[in-house]
Amino acid sequence: MASFPSCSPAELTPLLGFTPNATSAAEYICNRFTATLDKFTDTTYAIDNTYLLFSAYLVFAMQLGFAMLCAGSVRAKNTMNIMLTNVLDAAAGGISYYIFGFAFAFGGPSNAFIGKHNFGLKSIPSSVYDYSFFLYQWAFAIAAAGITSGSIAERTQFVAYLIYSSFLTGFVYPIVSHWVWSSDGWLSATRSPTSGSLLFSSGAIDFAGSGVVHMVGGIAGLWGALIEGPRIGRFDRSGRSVALRGHSASLVVLGSFLLWFGWYGFNPGSFLTISKSYGTTNAYYGQWSAVGRTAVTTTLAGCTAALTTLFGKRLLVGHWNVTDVCNGLLGGFAAITSGCAVVEPWAAIVCGFVSAWVLIGCNMLAEKFKYDDPLEAAQLHGGCGSWGLLFTGLFAKKQYVHEVYASGRPYGLFMGGGGKLLAAQIIEILVIFGWVSVTMAPLFYGLKKLNLLRVSEDDEMQGMDVTRHGGFAYIYHDQDNSSHPPPGFMMRKIEPTSATTSPI
Repeated sequence: MASFPSCSPAELTPLLGFTPNATSAAEYICNRFTATLDKFTDTTYAIDNTYLLFSAYLVFAMQLGFAMLCAGSVRAKNTMNIMLTNVLDAAAGGISYYIFGFAFAFGGPSNAFIGKHNFGLKSIPSSVYDYSFFLYQWAFAIAAAGITSGSIAERTQFVAYLIYSSFLTGFVYPIVSHWVWSSDGWLSATRSPTSGSLLFSSGAIDFAGSGVVHMVGGIAGLWGALIEGPRIGRFDRSGRSVALRGHSASLVVLGSFLLWFGWYGFNPGSFLTISKSYGTTNAYYGQWSAVGRTAVTTTLAGCTAALTTLFGKRLLVGHWNVTDVCNGLLGGFAAITSGCAVVEPWAAIVCGFVSAWVLIGCNMLAEKFKYDDPLEAAQLHGGCGSWGLLFTGLFAKKQYVHEVYASGRPYGLFMGGGGKLLAAQIIEILVIFGWVSVTMAPLFYGLKKLNLLRVSEDDEMQGMDVTRHGGFAYIYHDQDNSSHPPPGFMMRKIEPTSATTSPI
C-alpha cells in the first residue's frame, strides 16, 4: 500500500490565505486528514493480520494431513498409536513453544545464536509482533515435529514421543529458525544492520523452510530411526528388503491432498503481509502478486515431482504406485519451499523434476543400508529439503530477490548472480545437519539407554493399539496374517503384453 503524505497546519495555512480563520481551518483539515490516515493504517494492519491468521489456519490444517498420511502408511494395528502422536505433537508443541520456543526463535533484541525475550509471550503484541505471528510460527514448529514422528512410527514408546516432541519444538527447532528467520540471526537474509553483516553479503534464503522445517524434522527422524533400528520383519535374515506396507492407500491420498492444501498457507503465507507495494510504475503489481506467484511455483514443483515419480518408478519397478506418487508430490513441495518466492515458474518445474530423483535415490540408499523409515520422512524432508536449498542458490532471480529481500543482494548462480548465495545455502545445510545431530542424536540415544525409546518385541508384534492404547482403531484384517491372495491368484508386474503371468 502506498504511503500517505503528512499534513502540517504550518504549511497549509499560507495556502488558505492569511485570514483570521486560516490557522483554525488548516488545523481542522489536518486533523481530519490524520484521522483518515489512521483509519487506513488500521485497515492495513487488519488486512495483514487477517491474511497471516488465515495462513496459520491453513498450515495447522496440515496436521490433519500428517495424521491421515501417517495412519495410512502404517499397519492397521498401530493406527491409534500414530494418530495419538500426531495429536500430541500439536498439544505438547503448543505448550513448549509458548513457554520457550517463540522466545528462543524471535525474542529480540538478542544475539546471533538465540533469542532471549518474550518468554510466555510477554510484551506481545508489540510494534514488531502480534499474536497472529506466534500462531503462525507455532504451526510451523509442530510441522517439524510431525515429520519426525513418521520416521520412528510403529516401534516407539509413547513417553519418548512426548519427550522428543517437546524438546524439538521448544529448543532445537527454534534455534534454527532464529538463525535463519530472525532479524538478529547470523544466517538470516533479513538481518538488521545493527546485528551485524550478512553472511557472504547475502544471508541464506530459506523463505518458508526447506531447511528450517523440513531438514530439521527429517534429520531428527533420521537419527531416531537409526538408533531404534528397523521394524521387526523389515529385512529378512539374508538382509533382503521386505515391504511392510501401510494399510490404507486411501488415507495416504487424503493426507497428501490435505498437505497440498495446507502448503498454500505454508509458502505464500510466509510473506506475513500482503498489502505491500513494491513501488513500481505498475499499480497492479506488488506483494500480492508475489504471493500469487509463490502459490504457482509451489503448485508446479509438486505436480512435476508427482509425475516424474510416477514414470520413474514405473521404469524402475514396473508398477503405477499411488503411495510413491504421493511421496514424490510431497518431496517436490518440500524442495520448492526454500525458493518459492524468488524463482520463476519454469524453474519450479526443474526443482520438482530433480526432487523426485533425489527422493528415489535416497530411498535406494536407505534400502541398501537397511534403514527403515515407514513414511520415508528423512529421505523426503531431509533429502529434498537439502536439494531445495541448493536449488535456491542456483535459480533465485535478481528481480525477485531484490523485491522480497533488498536491492543489491546476490542471487542465483545460474541466473548470473555469482556464488555467494549458493555458498550461504551450503552453509545452512551443513549447520542444520550438525545442530540437529548434536542435539537429537544424544537425546534418542539416552532414551534408548534408559529403555524409554523402543517398545518390547511382543508389543511390536501384536501392535501398540491393543497393548498400549486399549484396543484397535477399527475392525481390520492385517496384512501379516490374512491378506494373502487366494490360491491360484496371479498378479502381473506390469500391464500385460502377452498371456504370460507370474505368480506371487
